[in-house]
Amino acid sequence: GRLEAVTQQMGYHPQYLDSFLKTQHYLLHMDGPLPFDCRHYIAIMAAARHQCRYLVNLHMLQFLRAGGDPQWLRGLDFIPPKLRNLSEINKILAHRPWLITKDHIEKLLKISEWSWSLAELVHAVVLLAHCHALASFVFGCGCEQDEGPGGRGSLKPLSPGNQCFCEATAGNGCSQELLHINRKRSLDSCMELDSLRERMQRIHVETEGREETRLLQQDREEGEGQGVEVSVQDGSSCDIRGITLTHLRGSPLADTDGEVTGATNLACYMQDPDFGYQDFARRDEDQTQVFRVQDYSWEDHGFSLVNRLYSDIGHLLDEKFRMVDGLQSSAMAKRQGCEPSVFKRGIWNYIHCMFGIRYDDYDYAEVNQLLERMLKVYIKTVTCYPEKTNPEMFDRFWKQFKHSEKVHVNLLILEARMQAELLYALQAITQYMI
Repeated sequence: GRLEAVTQQMGYHPQYLDSFLKTQHYLLHMDGPLPFDCRHYIAIMAAARHQCRYLVNLHMLQFLRAGGDPQWLRGLDFIPPKLRNLSEINKILAHRPWLITKDHIEKLLKISEWSWSLAELVHAVVLLAHCHALASFVFGCGCEQDEGPGGRGSLKPLSPGNQCFCEATAGNGCSQELLHINRKRSLDSCMELDSLRERMQRIHVETEGREETRLLQQDREEGEGQGVEVSVQDGSSCDIRGITLTHLRGSPLADTDGEVTGATNLACYMQDPDFGYQDFARRDEDQTQVFRVQDYSWEDHGFSLVNRLYSDIGHLLDEKFRMVDGLQSSAMAKRQGCEPSVFKRGIWNYIHCMFGIRYDDYDYAEVNQLLERMLKVYIKTVTCYPEKTNPEMFDRFWKQFKHSEKVHVNLLILEARMQAELLYALQAITQYMI
């Protein structure tokens, strides 16, 4: 059986892949507060926010294999109110996580027939953040396009020879096969070019101006929004161009003759489908808008809370965050003329900046020095509206990178985005508990 596309891409970095698979398997298939069918339905709701048919169709099949009610696949109007009540927090976390408050948490936990327990809610929040971020990776690495029309239309039960990345484990013997496949793909698709640093020195100011004009014209032609800058306290700024998200409309889902028909109307799994990302902008008169990591961090606050309410998931998430930070990127950083840690932190902090998360000990002027404009546009697109990503963007913006390096940066996007959503959600839960 063909290896699943996400697993193939992550296989360029086998250590990270093992960590990801352990977390994925634990979230969906191991003991936890939520029923197994509900876990997959929550994943469907999360993936639908970004029109990610690849993940929606995958979890539709897994939902049915877990004994889920097929009627639920007709949309939110056909599921229990308890699950439907999760739609608001799903919407906010996916697009504007800084808007989540303890009131959203209290509304879900209030005593009623359809109330959530604290442990259930933490499990759900981690699942939502996981699937939102994974949707970014799916689009960023072209997995959605790889499926093709046939892969989206009709889903059949997996044969024993097929491998679903939901069920894969580190000890399944696939690592060597992955390495063999990906080494060959690396040789076929990767091409070394001159360093970005040298190239930038050769390009004249007027050439950069023409490229910027071309991009702005293309943005207008595609109906995308204009760019903005997020100013920070020290007066430097971080360019985070924005694109307006347009949700698709489609026909209702239907089941036919024992087959699961691929979702064609993802809006049926969404509340307020037109709600999307808006550029975060700090207003000087409202200092509380900025999320300061010094006040609430994953290491000092989020980890202990999530681990206490959902046993062991904190350790798995922490391992995954550390794994992506530890991936070797010396060649990639050398192209930028800097140390690997400096380059990776620039990408990580740039992504968090787009969600209003601020590190007081970081000079955000470094972002504009380390990341060329087209790379920043790509990162912004994959992070905030991944459904707008296309293969042409992947190729055009990343000519100086190997394919494995492109995957590496997409892994940074995945983990930085997931941690950003978790920080906001866990802080709101903490405020509710206090």
